[in-house]
Amino acid sequence: MRRLIVNADDFGMTAGINRAIAEAQKDGIVTSATLMAKSQAFDDAAALARLLMENNPHFSVGCHVVLLDGDPVLPGARVASLLSRGAKNGSHLRSSLNDFAVAALRGKLQPDEIEGEAAAQFERLQAAGVQPSHFDTHKHAHMFPAVLRPLLRAARARNVAAVRNPFGQVWPLPLSDVLLRRQLWKRFAQLSLLRNFAAKFREEVEKHGLRTTDGSVAVLVTGVLDIRLFGKIVESIPEGTWEFVCHPGYSDADLDQVRTRLRASRAQELELLTSSDAREFLQRHGVELISYREL
Repeated sequence: MRRLIVNADDFGMTAGINRAIAEAQKDGIVTSATLMAKSQAFDDAAALARLLMENNPHFSVGCHVVLLDGDPVLPGARVASLLSRGAKNGSHLRSSLNDFAVAALRGKLQPDEIEGEAAAQFERLQAAGVQPSHFDTHKHAHMFPAVLRPLLRAARARNVAAVRNPFGQVWPLPLSDVLLRRQLWKRFAQLSLLRNFAAKFREEVEKHGLRTTDGSVAVLVTGVLDIRLFGKIVESIPEGTWEFVCHPGYSDADLDQVRTRLRASRAQELELLTSSDAREFLQRHGVELISYREL
């Protein structure tokens, strides 16, 4: 049996992204979304999340925990090790994943600060009437063991039952396809290297009593996903339960104010996720859509 959770990230980033996620759930194949606790369209997203879950009890909403490239929920003094050195007034998180990764691997990030910030983000969703079914992290920051452990503690303490497994085989693309797309070369190398953390991830998740999938798909093709690549992914999904990571949205004036590399690709993903071709691919290959509620 092959099961697939289709999760839309960045819920709350802009009203256009919120609208796109709602459309991808109603008219497409999206079954879950993760909501950013401190985002410009949070209130709109929380209200929409409640409505979507009321109309479709199978739809699940988790927390997209932001530990870098954003602002903390807690005051800066309580998360000092997570902040950018050059941040104005000391209130902005590190913006670079490389900087964050080096700090994590060198033990520079304080576990109690990570746990406290994650707890504050979970609690903000809960206060808005959204009990997170699961969590993931912006830029997959929880792939590092030193970051994962305090996040799992915060999740367990607040009844967040599941976590994204950010690891997976570096498929579905044959190596020849990767070589033909230069924009994938660096990401392919990064994902191959980061797989060294996969065994430790599963060990920690089991130790803390949370649930997870067998892995994630489509991380490699974030920003370049099209129907051909989607078909390759669906054809290659092995037995088990997997998560398809996606970023639907509208490239509008609000998104122009956000620092993100994903702009036009969000509209392209929305078109794909609501297409009859996408659903036909899944049906043809016997892939069952589920949400984190059914994990």
